[in-house]
Amino acid sequence: MTVDTAVTSASGTAADTELVQLLTPEGERVPHEHYDTLIDDITADEIRDLYRDLTMSRRIDSEAIALQRQGELGLWASLLGQEAAQVGSARALRPQDHVFPTYREHGVAWCRGVDPAQLLGLFRGVDQGSWDPKENNFHLYTIVIGAQTLHATGYAMGVQRDGAIGTGDPERDAAVLAYFGDGATSQGDVNEAFIWAGVNNAPVVFFCQNNQWAISEPLERQTRVPLYRRAHGFGFPGLRVDGNDVLACLAVSREALQRARDGEGPSLIEAFTYRMGAHTTSDDASRYRLDSELESWRLKDPVERVKAYMTREKMADQAFFDGVEAEAEQLAEHLRTTCRSMPDPHPTTIFDHVYVDTPPTLRAQQEEMARYLDSFVDEKEAQ
Repeated sequence: MTVDTAVTSASGTAADTELVQLLTPEGERVPHEHYDTLIDDITADEIRDLYRDLTMSRRIDSEAIALQRQGELGLWASLLGQEAAQVGSARALRPQDHVFPTYREHGVAWCRGVDPAQLLGLFRGVDQGSWDPKENNFHLYTIVIGAQTLHATGYAMGVQRDGAIGTGDPERDAAVLAYFGDGATSQGDVNEAFIWAGVNNAPVVFFCQNNQWAISEPLERQTRVPLYRRAHGFGFPGLRVDGNDVLACLAVSREALQRARDGEGPSLIEAFTYRMGAHTTSDDASRYRLDSELESWRLKDPVERVKAYMTREKMADQAFFDGVEAEAEQLAEHLRTTCRSMPDPHPTTIFDHVYVDTPPTLRAQQEEMARYLDSFVDEKEAQ
């Protein structure tokens, strides 16, 4: 299904665009002459797996917010409402593909096999990201807005130069997926990444989760045209997809990633979704947006949409849904226990991961800091 001028911006005005949609907010499957072919092999088991991913992603988010409110985390960036965009795109990836996230891609991390407890260490302030990017091809979170798009483009150019695209080998050909938000499109880094990717025909897919609010700035303050149209000016295709529709996000991501693997260059996907929560736990979204806007998007909930579809098509019974909820509760307990048991790092470890090979000047600073900290211990013992 392609919906003409059927989406509404944060200001309430109709967006002049076509929206790829395969699953309505009521959970009804709608045909699409092109994108149906990208998911025509999907099974009932895979639909159930997608629902599980959506549910687990949401539970990671809600548990982390609770931990922050209890003083266990310094901050948390919620993904509430964006689960379908993240899960749908992430499940289109192959193991050899590489992901460059922002600081909100908790659902993508889940799909790539990263222990969600490791995400909490960053927001607790005990590490700078403890997972190994090589293990799951999932890069560390990027806090600097838009910077990861340059990293992704550079990595994609490396994949290209390594000859890991266009060979026809499904276990070798690789693509790169870069996530960012609508606010990041105003950053120079993102536009520079578009230029380099377009000129070099790099195998990268730019995935913009347009949640319509760059902190307190609405979408109309970011652009006068739909974001996906910007791709054409840089020489590669772009499209807008219903970001609350996990099937549509899966289909369009599969196609874009395969284009990249085949050597056909970059793409821009604009997932039109909505940030149901605050920008972070330090933000009060009620100060700049209306409750009526929030309520209208609750009716488009990405998790409930899939549940309604599964129920209508008799793909799952109540026992299945209860089982997923029980699994989510076990995950929540794992997050609570692990988070509270995380040890505080020694102050000198801040020097450890700046360089692969620590230069003598930095090592000297680390040793000086260690001596300084030890001096307090000596004074206490002397008393």
